[in-house]
Amino acid sequence: MLLCAALWSIAGIFIKLIPWNGFAVAGMRSLVAGITIYISMRVMGYRYVLNRKTLIAGFFSGCTYLCFVTANKLTTSANAIVLQFTSPVFIVIYSALLFKKPVRKWDLAVVVLTLAGIALFFLDQLKPGYILGNFVAIAAGMFMAGMFVAVGELKAEERFSGILNGQILTFLVGLPVFLITKPEITTTAVLSILILGVFQLGLSYVLYVKASEYCPPLACCLLGAVEPLLNPVWVAIFDGEKPGIFALIGAVIVIASITAWSIFGQEKNLQES
Repeated sequence: MLLCAALWSIAGIFIKLIPWNGFAVAGMRSLVAGITIYISMRVMGYRYVLNRKTLIAGFFSGCTYLCFVTANKLTTSANAIVLQFTSPVFIVIYSALLFKKPVRKWDLAVVVLTLAGIALFFLDQLKPGYILGNFVAIAAGMFMAGMFVAVGELKAEERFSGILNGQILTFLVGLPVFLITKPEITTTAVLSILILGVFQLGLSYVLYVKASEYCPPLACCLLGAVEPLLNPVWVAIFDGEKPGIFALIGAVIVIASITAWSIFGQEKNLQES
């Protein structure tokens, strides 16, 4: 799971290296990732399953990929990844609205703290593009929450199939944009797409599905927090892009709140059971 999170974290720097439209990047990345995941499924002996559950999981995961890549093009990588990391908050909201699950005081506290952290992101770099990018990143978090809920209900074979459906959807959406915009095909762009597709999105999700079979959800969540910590570091080192002071404060609030909520919320659940 730790290796999975580390692979997730390299998204920002390689997306920044590709001077294409966000949908075109997402589509080509998912083409390579889909092939990688399908080959991995065949090697591990998993069948491709197409049903209502895997289609729903594919819809949410595909929307997540499209929004995340687009957000990276419109705002800083730090903003994009940390705002997407708010997905657990939306899981609480979905659970309350859709499944009528009671909202505990600790759940409400983390929602308020996370929203406060998000607000700080909008005090930095008040350019129309950055603001739009921040909203798209929040949308990525909303769709990612739906993906976690949908995928969490599936068995391993269906999980792989749902994630593969997400890659197919993203490719089908991104392909027309790629053909219309006719981006310049350079060595850097091709290598970046291959690295993103094979390692950052393909093998990382294979690792995630396998890790979730043995690693408790709490541990997966905490180890997954490595992604929003490392992502802006790689971009700052190799691209020179640095988040503003308000965004940094907001990132600390968001990551600390959700991590603490994951720990104490799990303990509270064990006590109640």
